[in-house]
Amino acid sequence: MPSPAVLLVALREVITRQRAPRRTEPDLIMADPEQVAAYTRAGREDGVMAPVYHFHAAQVCDVIRPGDTVLDLACGPATQLALVARLNPDVRFIGVDLSEEMLARAREHIAEQQLDNIEFRHGSIDALDFLEAKSVDAVMSTMALHHLPDEETLSSTFNEISRVLKPDGGLYLVDFGHLKSPRSIEYFANQYADRQPDLFTEDYRNSLWAAFPKEAFQRGHARHLAERSRLYSTFIFPFMVAIKSPSRRADEQALRETFARLREQLPPHHRRDLKDLKTFFGLGGLSSPLL
Repeated sequence: MPSPAVLLVALREVITRQRAPRRTEPDLIMADPEQVAAYTRAGREDGVMAPVYHFHAAQVCDVIRPGDTVLDLACGPATQLALVARLNPDVRFIGVDLSEEMLARAREHIAEQQLDNIEFRHGSIDALDFLEAKSVDAVMSTMALHHLPDEETLSSTFNEISRVLKPDGGLYLVDFGHLKSPRSIEYFANQYADRQPDLFTEDYRNSLWAAFPKEAFQRGHARHLAERSRLYSTFIFPFMVAIKSPSRRADEQALRETFARLREQLPPHHRRDLKDLKTFFGLGGLSSPLL
């Protein structure tokens, strides 16, 4: 059962009629070393983002297969990407990001993890000129699309995904949805302020303000990706919005057992967060046999 505070936010989002306007992030490219470091620490597998990364890793694994080439858009410091790559050692991953500082952190992180199935490219996710049409087996992007400046660029990114993805390819894109009430944004920004660096709290707040409304995702999805995926959002209010293709993994028993072990290693408060995320997305139609 979600906490009373989260249920109160859900009620507020349902009854609020006006929507707080979207505000782009102060820095569209995260380049400040301290900001990048705070983001990276929170994204470690024992950091505040652990249950979210666990959930998204399962969703990504559900749409990729051994031997695939998988593109991660706006990979950041590769904390999410490294987790997925470790679970899929026979898959080749390409991480793309516009921040050189982020890519430097990403290279450090995969070196620490001793992963050899990831390469990185510097570039913008709405112009994947280094990739040929229909050249990748799957595309993933987790909690990064809000960095884009406007809906036109979001639509261009979806168009590029459609261009580079093979016809039977896998797809998992997920990001925040824009909340109606500033009070709701403040609640989530400060929900775990006692567990995370102040810089991460501020970055989280900026990300929530910069999130695209669900309607923007719907328009871009309908135009470019509807034939190969479905659009989902968390139940009652779109705190998160996801685009996912049908499952492409034939045998998930071993991975299901791996995810069960990883889940047991989470502290109790992270397991509760993961359960809430599964519940709200599950009621919205999005699930995974790996969770």
